[in-house]
Amino acid sequence: MSKKVLVLGELRDGALRNVSFEAIAAAKQLANGGEVVAVLLGNEVKAFGQAMIHYGANRVIIVEDEKLTHYTSDGFSQAFLAVVEQEKPEAIVFGHTALGKDLSPKIANKLQAALISDVTSIENDGEELIFIRPIYSGKAFEKKMISEGLAFITVRPNNIDKLEKDETRSGDVTSLQLEIKDLRSVIQDVVRKASEGVDLSEAKVIVAGGRGVKSAEGFEPLKELAQVLGGAVGASRGACDADYCDYSLQIGQTGKVVTPDLYIACGISGAIQHVAGMSNSKIIVAINKDPEATIFSIADYGIVGDLFEVVPLLTEEFKKIKSS
Repeated sequence: MSKKVLVLGELRDGALRNVSFEAIAAAKQLANGGEVVAVLLGNEVKAFGQAMIHYGANRVIIVEDEKLTHYTSDGFSQAFLAVVEQEKPEAIVFGHTALGKDLSPKIANKLQAALISDVTSIENDGEELIFIRPIYSGKAFEKKMISEGLAFITVRPNNIDKLEKDETRSGDVTSLQLEIKDLRSVIQDVVRKASEGVDLSEAKVIVAGGRGVKSAEGFEPLKELAQVLGGAVGASRGACDADYCDYSLQIGQTGKVVTPDLYIACGISGAIQHVAGMSNSKIIVAINKDPEATIFSIADYGIVGDLFEVVPLLTEEFKKIKSS
């Protein structure tokens, strides 16, 4: 049976996040030939509407207000629930991001909807859809289905392939006039730490360092390799605890969970807490001086050697490939 599905688009640093397009692809599966309606919330976001159409949305609804310039759960929930009231969808899809993880339980509670979070793939079982999500820190997967009522899922970035961009697609981009009021919290300003390169949670390539990098300066070769590969730099908790880098780079059970196409672990022993955050990477390359390091047991490719010798060599080889 075809359905109307709402998708929440997300912006970061003045651009749509890739997970917005991945959510549209998931919504297409839920819609089963029905209508996918993208929702953009913020201030001056109408210009991004056509991009959502090009990646598969049938329509886009914009809610703009100065109070939506920065994310607050009160403001965004007011705006999104107003769209739900107008559209009356059969399903909703968010990205499993910091915003999605904070907002989705609140929306689901208000709507008394079934919520399946952190979905990594969707399978068809006849007329039913099966949602697959990791459990036990990624050691196993469970299959869930929603038999009745409003279906609500969040999708993990980098797991569901976005649709091919088609600039010939057309669709309506409309605005919903709404007064955002009675906010319990107001963000006056946002101060971000300076960051370089690609967003870690959506990076296709990640070069991560552990205690083996030995110092903050030890991350420099990793940053150069990541830059050449168009990727991001990550870290184990051990490296963060040792003040080699900021905790915003931490990958693991108590950090970010990432699923890049390529994960290069440099000087990382392979503690279970770190592995929980990256074990679902498509290809894992481990570089470590210790041939008995646990990380080798989950790596697709292992290099036993000094990362300060190996990483620069890899960087130079990738530079040659790029320039050829």
